[in-house]
Amino acid sequence: MVLIHTADWHIGQNFYGYDRYEEHRHFFAWLADTLVAQRADVLLVTGDVFDGPNPPAKAQHLYYAFLREVGNRLPNLQVIITAGNHDSAARLEAPAPLLETMNVTVVGSVHYGEAEGLADTEAALAGAAARMVLPLRGASGEVEACCVAVPYLRQGDYPPAATYDEGVQKLYTALAGAARRQAGGKPVVMTGHLHVLGATVSERDRSERVVVGGLDCVSDAIFPPDVAYGALGHLHRAQRVAGRDTVRYAGAPIPMSFAEKRNTQSVCRVELSDQGAAIDLLPYEPKVALWSLPEQPGTIDDVLAALAGLPQGEVTDGSPYLEIKVQLFGPDPTMRYKIEKALQGKSVRLTAILPFYPAKAAGDASTGGDGAGSATAQRTLSQIPPLGIAQEVYRKKYGVEMPEALQKLMSDVIKEVEA
Repeated sequence: MVLIHTADWHIGQNFYGYDRYEEHRHFFAWLADTLVAQRADVLLVTGDVFDGPNPPAKAQHLYYAFLREVGNRLPNLQVIITAGNHDSAARLEAPAPLLETMNVTVVGSVHYGEAEGLADTEAALAGAAARMVLPLRGASGEVEACCVAVPYLRQGDYPPAATYDEGVQKLYTALAGAARRQAGGKPVVMTGHLHVLGATVSERDRSERVVVGGLDCVSDAIFPPDVAYGALGHLHRAQRVAGRDTVRYAGAPIPMSFAEKRNTQSVCRVELSDQGAAIDLLPYEPKVALWSLPEQPGTIDDVLAALAGLPQGEVTDGSPYLEIKVQLFGPDPTMRYKIEKALQGKSVRLTAILPFYPAKAAGDASTGGDGAGSATAQRTLSQIPPLGIAQEVYRKKYGVEMPEALQKLMSDVIKEVEA
């Protein structure tokens, strides 16, 4: 049995004002061809189908068009989709009766059946298992494995416990037991949309919503050793977890931020047999690249020199996204004009101009460090001359002293106000 595991599509994302529709369309065309070429039996999508709970109509159209296409090209393909933290569980599940006729199962949230609200009872856990433990059928139509389809777990979705980790563990343990009984010795696959301890989060990436302090982290023990494959979503870097080849994040198919521009994109191909799971990564090349110029912050002259080497041409839906990093030592009101002029005729799409200022030394008067300390920390505002406040704000923002010409202008304004 061949499974293809993917996650974190984030359809409908608005990237610095740019619509990513064509990028997602390119990925879905590749994915449909890949499913056919691999003769896949199952497609697992582990969360964050959409970028937000109210995706635009265009994004929903793309999603349903893809499901229809793969259903037409692979009539026996079984598709299992779970909700992520970006998704609306109810919206994702709403068309379930229709999708089930296309062999698509959607699990948006945990349902405990008649025992709803009593998540710690055996009846409730049995009710959850009845909906979330799914038989997987091979090309012959016979059941060859079981899948425990678990969506993103919000508070109240798991049995009462002292911590998030403990509650999640309780639910997974119960579901794993039910899956073993149903599988009867056949392989068991488990999914999840969560942050597993030890996994790598992209640096300075706000698109991966991780709770401060790791309160939403769980142990990889939620996937017992006898589970054939653990299919994860939530973190955007494709990676194995805790050194286990068979527990993996599929990763996002397109970079969601510049922090992810060095990630490699792929889907996981999982071949299940009596011997376990054989894993292969099928690489995908996104339609649009993300560029940072310069790679390290440079002066405005460095930036303009780097921009001069960019390709000429029209801006298209395949043009790279560009962020610019500028090292500044004070305000430069002409900076943006110079950059926009340099980009005229270049086949790139500007997303952001990021200013960087000199690092402040420890103990500097402007930092409130271990040295003399901030002036405002040691004196009340009434004791500091207005020009002194302006100088300190300037020093904190730019890392250098206010120029004399600006100090004179400030002094003139202060005198006018006082008069």
